Amino acid sequence: MERHERIARAIALSGKKKGEIAALCGVANSAVTQWISGESKSIRPENLYALAKATGFRAEWLAIGEGEEVEPDSNVGAARQPVESFRYPVISWVAAGAWAEAVEPFPPGFSDRYELSDYDSKGTAFWLEVKGDSMTSPVGTSITEGTLILVDTEADVQSGKLVVAKLADSDQATFKKLVDDGGRRFLKPLNPAYPTEMLAEDCRIVGVVVRALQKL
Repeated sequence: MERHERIARAIALSGKKKGEIAALCGVANSAVTQWISGESKSIRPENLYALAKATGFRAEWLAIGEGEEVEPDSNVGAARQPVESFRYPVISWVAAGAWAEAVEPFPPGFSDRYELSDYDSKGTAFWLEVKGDSMTSPVGTSITEGTLILVDTEADVQSGKLVVAKLADSDQATFKKLVDDGGRRFLKPLNPAYPTEMLAEDCRIVGVVVRALQKL
C-alpha cells in the first residue's frame, strides 16, 4: 500500500472530513487533498505527527507502512467508523473508447496508477482524467479539465446522468450529460459553447460517472 493510500485509509476510518483534518493539522484543505491523491511527494514531520494524532493512526505506519496501524492498547480503533475504500485504475480516453470491443478490458498490469474511492461499483469501474472544457459550466454542476471522474460500467443509465460514451466515428470516449427529448436521446455538454449531439444507434454508453475528484 502506497503512503497516500495509507493516509486516505486513515482519514476515511477516522470518520473526519478533510476540512476537519486540515484544521487539526494546521494546513490548507488542498494540502490534505494532495496527501490523499499522492500529488504531494513529501509530508513534513510535524504535519505527519499532527495527522497521526487527528486520525488515531501511528505516524510510523502512515509514513512507511511498518508496524501496527494503531497502538495495541489504544481504544481509537473501537471508535473508528468502518468506512470502506475501493481501488480503481486510472486509464486513458483511448482505453475507455475501446471498452466495448475488448474481451478483457483490463488485463493484469494494465494500469500503473490507482486511486481510492468510497464508492462500491456495480461493475468494473475506472478513473478518467477529464480533457478540455466542454463540461465546464458557468453555473450549476461543472467538471473542469484535470478532474478525475469515476466511471461505473454497470451503473443504471438514465436521463440526466453524466456518462462516458463511445462514438462510432471515434477511437476515443467522450464525456457528456445524457438527456431525453421527445423520445430521442442526446449527449449534452455542460458548457453552452459546445453543441449537443444526438445519441446515434451505433453510439455505445461505456458507463455512468459516479464520482468526481477535483484537483485543487
